[in-house]
Amino acid sequence: MNEQTQSIVAWIIIGLIAGFVASLILGGGGGIIGWLIAGLIGSVVGGFLARQFNIKLNLGNAFLEQVIIAVVGAIIVIIIARLIL
Repeated sequence: MNEQTQSIVAWIIIGLIAGFVASLILGGGGGIIGWLIAGLIGSVVGGFLARQFNIKLNLGNAFLEQVIIAVVGAIIVIIIARLIL
């Protein structure tokens, strides 16, 4: 597997985890597709906000840091989606 494919797979896994955790925190379902969508969009939103506000978690584990940032982003995305819909 080349580096680009590994990156895409990692991004999908982080998105699934983030979407699942966000749905547990906020309640509601959505299933695997909903988790993936919320998590992927949330990872972009969370990453953007972390860069804008210069947030560094410094947990010593880059994967865990990315998941936490993606979960926060997914929570924000789900809340905004619920307000709009």
